[in-house]
Amino acid sequence: MSRKGVGLAAFDRSRLTSAQYASHGNTLRTSDAAALETQLSVFRSLLQQFAQTHAKDIRSDPSFRAQFARMCTAIGVDPLASSSSSSGGSAGIGSSLWAQLLGRSVNDFYFELAVKVVEVCGATRGENGGLIGVREIRERLGRGRMEGAPEITDDDVLRAVGTLKPLGSSYSVIRVGNKPYIRSVPKELNTDQSAVLEAVQVLGYVSVSMLMVNLRWARARAQTAVEDLLGEGMLWVDKQATEWEYWSPGFMLDVDGTTTAGG
Repeated sequence: MSRKGVGLAAFDRSRLTSAQYASHGNTLRTSDAAALETQLSVFRSLLQQFAQTHAKDIRSDPSFRAQFARMCTAIGVDPLASSSSSSGGSAGIGSSLWAQLLGRSVNDFYFELAVKVVEVCGATRGENGGLIGVREIRERLGRGRMEGAPEITDDDVLRAVGTLKPLGSSYSVIRVGNKPYIRSVPKELNTDQSAVLEAVQVLGYVSVSMLMVNLRWARARAQTAVEDLLGEGMLWVDKQATEWEYWSPGFMLDVDGTTTAGG
C-alpha cells in the first residue's frame, strides 16, 4: 500500500505551529521578567523601609550591619555600589545605597575604613610582602580605635576592601586554607605557593623536608616554592635551626612582637 506524499499544506501548518510556540514562549518570558522585576521592586521597597526603621542598629551594631548587607546581596543589591538612578533627584546621583538609606555616616564609615586598610597594608608590606590576614588588620585597627567609635569586624574589613575595586587598585581578598587575606601587591600566587602558605598556618613555619614529606614534593619543587615566597617577603627564614625554617611574618609578630629569625 503506497503512502501519500506530504503536501505543502502540512509544511505550512508545521511552520504556523512553530511560530505560535515561539510567540507563546516570548510572551511567557516577557511576563516572567515583568513579574520578577515587580517582585524585586517590592523587595527593594521593603528593604528600604527596614533600613530606615533599623538605621541606628545598622550604624552601631556590626553584626546587624553584616546581616543587613547579606540581605541586600540576596536580592542582588550591592549596598556599597554607586547608583545614578536615585528617585531623590540630583542629591542621590552617584551615592550608594548606604548613603541613600542611612545618610552619609555609614557610607563614609566603609570608605574611611578602606583608607585605613590601605595604610596598614602599606605600613606592613615590608614585613609580609603584601599579604596580611584580615584578622591582623582588624586587630591593628582596633588598637587605634577611639572610644565610642564603631566596632570593626572582619566583614567590615572585607566590604571596605571591596570599595577599592572600582579604583582599579591591586587590593584583593584571597583565601589561604580557610583564612581570608588581603593582598596589596598585583601578584598572583601559584598553586605551590598557596600550598606552602596553608602549611605554614599549622606551626607558623615550614622547612623543605616538611614539605617533601607532607606534600610528597621533590626537593627542587619545595625549595623553589619557599624561595619564591621568601623573595616576595611573604616568608622569613630562620638560619639558626639545623635545617632552615621558613616562618610566617604574621605568626612571629603575634608571638612577641619582635623578630626572632636570623637573616
